[in-house]
Parts: sequence; C-alpha cells; structure tokens
Amino acid sequence: MESVFDLKSAKALLEWHAELGISEAISERPINRFETKVEANLGPKTSELKDNPINTIADNPTDQAVMVTANAKNLSELKAAIENFPHCDLKYGARNAVFSAGSPSAKIMIIGEAPGREEDFQGEPFVGRAGQLLDKMLSSIGLSREARDAEKSVYITNVMPWRPPENREPTQDEIDMMVPFLKRHIELVNPNVLVAMGNISCQSLIGRRGITKIRGIWAEAFGLPVLPMLHPAYLLRNPVAKREAWFDLLSLREKVFT
Repeated sequence: MESVFDLKSAKALLEWHAELGISEAISERPINRFETKVEANLGPKTSELKDNPINTIADNPTDQAVMVTANAKNLSELKAAIENFPHCDLKYGARNAVFSAGSPSAKIMIIGEAPGREEDFQGEPFVGRAGQLLDKMLSSIGLSREARDAEKSVYITNVMPWRPPENREPTQDEIDMMVPFLKRHIELVNPNVLVAMGNISCQSLIGRRGITKIRGIWAEAFGLPVLPMLHPAYLLRNPVAKREAWFDLLSLREKVFT
C-alpha cells in the first residue's frame, strides 16, 4: 500500500514535532479512552466559566481581546496580556511570544506579519535573514532599531505574536482576535507613521491585500498615515523588487523628516 506521506513530507513533519518538543510517540501506559471522563476534554467547567467575568460578558475571542487590551495601561501590561491570552491556538505551538524590538519613542512603527523560526527561538521580530535585510534597508536612510534617539530609531512588531506552524499564513480568525492587541500597541507607542510590511499587515491595518499593487501608496489606519511596503522576505525571493523598496524608503524618509 502506498504511503500517505512521501519521504520529504515525513521528514518535515518530524522536524516540526522536534521543534515543538515532542520526543515520544506514545505514553508509558495505555489509555482506555472509553473510560476517560468526557469532562476532562471539554475545558473549564460551566461553574468556572460563570465565575470569570470576561467569559460571562463576551464569548467571542475578538470581543474578549478588546476587553483585555482596554485594561493594558503600558507596554509591559500589554505584553503580559498577549502572553496570557488563551484563545489563539498558535500560542500552544510556539516557543515564545514575539512582542517588539526597537525604541518605543520612535516616530516610525514597523508592523510585520508573523514570526518565523528564528524569531520564535529568540522572541524578537525580524532577526532572521529577512530581519538582516530590514536592518540594511533602514540603515540606508539613517535609521536603526538599536538607536535610542527618536529621530533615528524605529519600533518593530508583528500582527501575530506567535509563529504559525510551518510558517503558514494566519487564518482570518487568528488575525481578527489579535488586531485589538495591535491597535492598543499602536496607541501606547503613539508613532507618527506606520509601515505595513506584507499582505497580512496591510489587511490588518487598511483592509487591503495585493502588496505589489498597493505598495508605496500612502493610506490611513487608526488616525495615522500608513505606508504599505514589500516584506523583506519577498525581496529575498525577488531581488529585482528592491528598486521599488528603495523608492518606498525614500518616501518614508520624506514623510517623517521633512
């Protein structure tokens, strides 16, 4: 009988399991599922849900996210709220919540899509090959995530704080429940402009996709100007598009510093 997985797919699946920390295929003792209490797999008891005011007021994860973020008075509290938010399943397959990098006093806030493998390992956005390219792009117009001067620094985050399995695209439900956190993040940082890198970021901020068509065209989100830009990962796959990225960087510099 032909195997369901080819060798390459099976290898990728094993590597993903290893990243999740799965080291055993079975438990030490057999489990009779017919004898297992159904309640054990149904989550919190009804009485526990009633005792939680958030659950009694809002059943929808997105609505709960709005309520949780309203209580975050600073970035530390927002980071804790993200790490403790239980409704996004991506959390349970990731090593770290990826919150931010750079200076909160920066005029420019860059918003990426979702963490990759290196970001998940280190807990910081844009640290892989795409991150290295981003640093070079910023340096070309006199900016750096390491700078503490508001005139030269940037602040970086993602729409999604957790890495999707095998770097798949986040689902609409996953995006929707994290957008309230992103909105509050923007309010707390209070930058002058936003840079939306990639389709997921543009969809979350301005409700549009098709980054190759909308890049470089200024839009608005949450009362702030937004510049859609090609994601550095796209530029690594399509080096010829770096010309368009350079024009967008010049547009960003002109918007902020003139």
